[in-house]
Amino acid sequence: MLFCIGAGANAQYNLVIVGGNPGGIMAAIAAAKLGKSSVILERTTHIGGLPANGLGATDIATRGATTGLFTEFVGRVKAYYIKKYGEHSEQVKMCSNGYHFESSVAEAIFEQMLAEYKNKITVLKMRQFDAEDENISMTNNQIKSIKILNRITRKAEEYRGDVFIDATYEGDLGAAAKVPFRAGREGKDEFNEPGAGRVYKYWAGPEGAGSTFQKDNAIQAYNYRLCLTDDPANRVTVTKPSVYNREEYTSIIEDIWTGMNTGVKMMHVTPQMLEANRKNIQQGNATNIPGDQWGIAKISSMVPLPNHKADGNNQHMAFISTDLPEENWPWPTSEWDWRDKFAERLKNYTLGLIYFIQNDAALPANFKAVANKWGLAKDEYTDNGNFPRQVYIREGRRFEGQYFFTANDALAKVKGGRPPVHSNSVTASHYALDSHAVRKREPGRVHLDGFISYETQVYTVPFGVIVPKKIKNLLLPVPVSGSHIGFSTIRMEPCWMALGQAAGAAASLAINGKVDIQNINLKNLQDVLLSQKATLIYYQDAKPEDPDFKMIQYMGLRGYLPGWKAMLAEPATAETITAWEHLSGLKVTSSANKRTRGDVLMNLYSRLNKKY
Repeated sequence: MLFCIGAGANAQYNLVIVGGNPGGIMAAIAAAKLGKSSVILERTTHIGGLPANGLGATDIATRGATTGLFTEFVGRVKAYYIKKYGEHSEQVKMCSNGYHFESSVAEAIFEQMLAEYKNKITVLKMRQFDAEDENISMTNNQIKSIKILNRITRKAEEYRGDVFIDATYEGDLGAAAKVPFRAGREGKDEFNEPGAGRVYKYWAGPEGAGSTFQKDNAIQAYNYRLCLTDDPANRVTVTKPSVYNREEYTSIIEDIWTGMNTGVKMMHVTPQMLEANRKNIQQGNATNIPGDQWGIAKISSMVPLPNHKADGNNQHMAFISTDLPEENWPWPTSEWDWRDKFAERLKNYTLGLIYFIQNDAALPANFKAVANKWGLAKDEYTDNGNFPRQVYIREGRRFEGQYFFTANDALAKVKGGRPPVHSNSVTASHYALDSHAVRKREPGRVHLDGFISYETQVYTVPFGVIVPKKIKNLLLPVPVSGSHIGFSTIRMEPCWMALGQAAGAAASLAINGKVDIQNINLKNLQDVLLSQKATLIYYQDAKPEDPDFKMIQYMGLRGYLPGWKAMLAEPATAETITAWEHLSGLKVTSSANKRTRGDVLMNLYSRLNKKY
């Protein structure tokens, strides 16, 4: 394990990376591949961020949209389970090709990846950065050094670098550098985004009464992603936490007895159906209300993981779950003392909620029996009482960078088509516009305020979302530039890994060229990323290992392949050739109509590349 206590302080590095989450890790690895040295400054005793703290079910809507170092991570996860349990084992099946994993496995894989570059990457744990003026030294919009608190010695340490990377979930380093940021929700009037502002929406259904779409200062809820198990040999029973307030949970009693939930099917559920369900449950049966969940699933979504475990997240169909809305609003801009107190509050709340639904006398016995099949995994977080060490920070500061990402960058103007294609893309990505609640339960509302999801299409992410406008040697691959709704899709760990990879490559090019981050050659950056097997624009029939992949990416980003398939083996039609000639300004020879699309594109690609 890479765990340095005192080494590295006051040294000079090519990259100084604040945050040992996947975005920061991939930045260091991408830079190491290009010969650059990095120090990763991680506040806790463990690296890996959320994937190493309960987020075991990878949040990505289209597998293959995001590749590069993320795909390498996923591949190593699968290889781990094959090696340990056998290719045809249940564990390999449950790892879902490496996209589903146990927390301890994710951490081990990240450690493994970093160890392969131990001559270039220094990992220092228990290092805390506080967003105070005294902790950053700047000259002419350039960071010279930062001061870090060593949480072991309680002494300050100074780190100097050529390029600094903010890989914190909160955006603390960017804030110290005075990069403008936003917190809270934009109104719909600013960018015309679905779900913007105050919104009450049935889950998977329409918006409801009370929706004003007006901006406010609300922050979407945080929770802990739990690693739960129903294996009696590995299950730890949840006991009443030291701080327990039963009254926080009592409104769910009626929800359990009646089947009340927040799903769209509730639009057709009558009061009579709810009362009939109460009698059904009193007779010892499970709920029969459409969309309703039973047992621990009533308060936690459960995605199966290897070894009889599950990724327990907030239950989208519930009025009360593991999210704790409202109380987290100060987190993005607060100091660590406040954050640590909230983290402990959230831990007690979460354990209290599980204890309540498994034990409270007001709940149906048959419901509690099902709920009690699950507990904490005894072999996870063994140094933290089998509870995750890190809060799931879904949204911290959102910086205003060279490009401001909104929902419109992830939505197609034509049904089934692509969202706007950014020629300076550094990764493709795909997830819904997805935000958790910002307020607790309110009487008469169909759901919690701000709990939304809207479908998107696979999109491209421009380099400018991680680049501040003025600071010359800072990159922001995690607290990226975007609106609340735009950030809600870009904030997934696979995308953060890809943006971290782009940050590491960009920093290396800036150092090589002795130029500001804003002035690096973007084509060179894209070439480096493609050499590291990243995907910049997604095609269903093209993979990074294909011989024509680089050409497809280059031409796709420039509008030659607007559909979802490249179809290189298909004949090049006269209409297609005319369109490509218009785009390129080059004439295709008359014999081209007998060639494939791939032949013609490669010819144009080779000739266009000579211009650059």
